[in-house]
Amino acid sequence: MDWGTVTAEDLIGALREVDWSTPPRPVNEFFSKFTIPRSYPKWDSRFKCNLYYYRSNYFILIMLALGVACITRPMAIVATALTALSIAFLNDSFAATFSEKVTRTVRKVSPHWAAKMRPPHMPVIRGRPSAKKSVYICGQPRGVFVFLFSAASFILWFTSSSLWTVLWALGIGLLVTVLHASARTPNLKARLNTFREEFRQVWRNYSEL
Repeated sequence: MDWGTVTAEDLIGALREVDWSTPPRPVNEFFSKFTIPRSYPKWDSRFKCNLYYYRSNYFILIMLALGVACITRPMAIVATALTALSIAFLNDSFAATFSEKVTRTVRKVSPHWAAKMRPPHMPVIRGRPSAKKSVYICGQPRGVFVFLFSAASFILWFTSSSLWTVLWALGIGLLVTVLHASARTPNLKARLNTFREEFRQVWRNYSEL
């Protein structure tokens, strides 16, 4: 697969739809071999490949940087957790799993409220899907949960006087991610593993919408 032909929109769409429940790559593999790309096309292809292949590692790395920066501020740690959830809600499989577990829990307490948490029925016209797949969490559009959790985390950051600390930690986490994805040489597993077929399947479904 030529990662140079994968656009940023395709990559973001695939990251939103792929299953993030797979465990992160081993640490010894994550910090294995590093080389400097010889040209921009090679860097571009390597960056996209590593960003997709090590997605769980990068997410944990960024959250760890935020957690360490706010380790002396309990409210900021809660804000970091809310931020992590708001980002995770952008992934389709996580949003669906979260909604299912919450609905199942509410159903045990109040079946009436659980019925109200079902997503609205979306009719399909002549077998054609809509331009973009709508994702609902507990019967509400996903954007509602992303906004609420993001707003709550921002308020907690601001009130805990750790907003600048969090911004610095976030910048460091993103910088380390970019540097690693740029310098980490894709190993044989990253080149030949079935994750490429996984990406093709997600990409194909994303392109057909």
